Amino acid sequence: MEMTGGEAVACALETLGVRHVFGIVSVHNLPIYDAIARRGTITPISVRHEQAAAHAADGYARATGELGVVIASTGPGTTNTMTGLFEASFASSPVLLVTGQIDSRYLGKAKGFLHEAEHQRTMLSSLCRRVDTVRRTEDIGRAIVAVADSIRAGRPQPGAVEIPIDQQYRRAEVVVPGPQADSSYVPDTDAVAKVAAALCAATRPVLWAGGGVVSSGAGPALVALAERLSAPVVTTVEGRGSIAEDHPLCLGALTTSPPVEDVVSSADVVLAVGTRFQGSSTRNWSLSFGGTLAHLDVDPAVIGRSYPTALPVVGDARIGLELLLSTVDRVSTDPAHAEKARSAALTARADARTQLGEDHCQIMDAIRRHAPRESVIVRDATVPAYLWGDRLLPILQPRTSMRPASAAIGPGLPLALGAAVGSGRPAVLIAGDGGFMLHVGELATAVQHDVPVVICLFNDRGYGVLRGIQARQFEGRTTGVDLTTPDFPALATSMGVQASRVSDPAEFESRFRDAIASGQPALLDIDLLALSPLRFPRPAGRS
Repeated sequence: MEMTGGEAVACALETLGVRHVFGIVSVHNLPIYDAIARRGTITPISVRHEQAAAHAADGYARATGELGVVIASTGPGTTNTMTGLFEASFASSPVLLVTGQIDSRYLGKAKGFLHEAEHQRTMLSSLCRRVDTVRRTEDIGRAIVAVADSIRAGRPQPGAVEIPIDQQYRRAEVVVPGPQADSSYVPDTDAVAKVAAALCAATRPVLWAGGGVVSSGAGPALVALAERLSAPVVTTVEGRGSIAEDHPLCLGALTTSPPVEDVVSSADVVLAVGTRFQGSSTRNWSLSFGGTLAHLDVDPAVIGRSYPTALPVVGDARIGLELLLSTVDRVSTDPAHAEKARSAALTARADARTQLGEDHCQIMDAIRRHAPRESVIVRDATVPAYLWGDRLLPILQPRTSMRPASAAIGPGLPLALGAAVGSGRPAVLIAGDGGFMLHVGELATAVQHDVPVVICLFNDRGYGVLRGIQARQFEGRTTGVDLTTPDFPALATSMGVQASRVSDPAEFESRFRDAIASGQPALLDIDLLALSPLRFPRPAGRS
C-alpha cells in the first residue's frame, strides 16, 4: 500500500497492538505525529521531557506486558531518552524508541545539520538490543516490526529505530508485516525432568521468584506449583506480585532478613525462576543456598553467573513452570517446613515494622487499606521506599509493583504516569522531594491527560538517603544533600493538581482516601521530619 513514511510508522505500531505513545513533537518527527493524529487509533501522551517519555513507556510496559513506545527527535531529543532506556534495560522492559534522523543526503557527513547526531546509532546500541537505521521509506514497516519482535523475545530489552526526516515525508509502497509468533523458548524436557525429580524428593523445598515470573505471566503456574509442593515462596523486589503477599505460602521480598534467610539457606532444594540474583536481594551475593540450586531462566547468560547451579533450565518461566506442574507427581515436603517458613515471615515483618516507628506503619497500612487491590504501587528511590515501600507494603496482584530497578533517583512520577495510562488503574507514587524535582514538570502531563496518580511526597528538604550515608561515613559531615524546595502544594495546585500538606498519619489517611476516590491527579506533601524517625539503610557494600 502506498503511504508516507509517517503513516508507515503509525501503521506498524497499530499492527503491533500499540495503544499509546509517549514523547515530544519535533521538526524531525512531525510526519509521524500527524499520521497518528489522522488515523486516530493510538493516543499520544505529551510529556515535558524525553527522559520522562522513556520512563513512562517503561512503566506502561511493566504494568501491561505490552510494548512501551517513545517517539523522540534526533539529537538532543534522543540523548534525553538515554537514562530512561538505561532503566528499561536494567529492568528488562520492552521499550521501543522511534526517533527521527536528519535528511538522508546529510546523514553521516558531519556537516552541522540541525539536530545532527552523527553517532546516535552507536550511542543507542550501548543500551538497546537492536537499533535499525532506515534508509528507504519502503523499509520502515519491516524495520519497526522486526525491532519490536527482537526486543520482546527472551529477556525483554529496549530497542530503537531511527528514520531520516525526508523518508518520513516521502510516499512509497510500504509493506507492514505482522509480528512474528513468539518462539516461547520451550525448555529442554530432560532438564525439566531432573528439576521435577529433585522437587519430588525434597523435604524442604523453596521457590525463589524474580521479575521474569511477572514479565512472562508465570504467576499462576508459580502459585500452583507452590501449593502442590507446600513450598514457601520468596521473591525479589522485581518479583513482587508473582504471588499475592497475603497468600499463606508467600514470604515476600524479605530475602535478606535473618529469619527468611535461614529458611532459604536450610532448604534442600531451591528452585529460582526468572532472576539474576541482584545484589540487593542477596546482600551482594553473601546469602547462602545450602541445598541443591535449580535455576530456570530464559537468559542462559544469567544461569551460574552469581551462584553455582546444579540444575540449570533455559527457557520461558511460564512454560517451564507449567511443564514442572505436569511432571511433579508426588510430594515429600515435611509438613513442618511450610509452618516454619510462615513463622519466619511473620517474625521478619514484625522486626521490620519495629524499625519503622508507629507513624510510618500507620501510613503504610492506610495506603494498603484505601488503594484498590489492582492499583499500581510505584516507589522512587527514597528512604520510605527502601525501608517499607519496597518490602513491607503488601503487593497483591501481578504488575502492580514498580520501582527504579537501577536504583536511579527521580523516575517515579513518569513510571507511575505510564503505569496508570496503560493499565487504566490508579497509580500510587511513594517519592522523596529531592528525586521528585527531577520530573516535577510531569505534573502538567498528569493534568493534561487526566491521569489518576496519587503522589505521596515524603519531604525532608533534601536527599535523605545520601544525607544519612554521609553523616555516618564522614563523622557527621554532609555536602550537597540539603535542598531548597518549593511550596509543593502551591506548585501542584498551580498546575491543576489537587494538593495538600499533611504532618500526621490520621491526616494522611483522610487525605489519601479522598485522593484515591477522586480519580484525579493528587499530591500529598508529607512532612517527613514531623513523623517518628526512620532508621536509614546501610550504604551498599559497607557493613
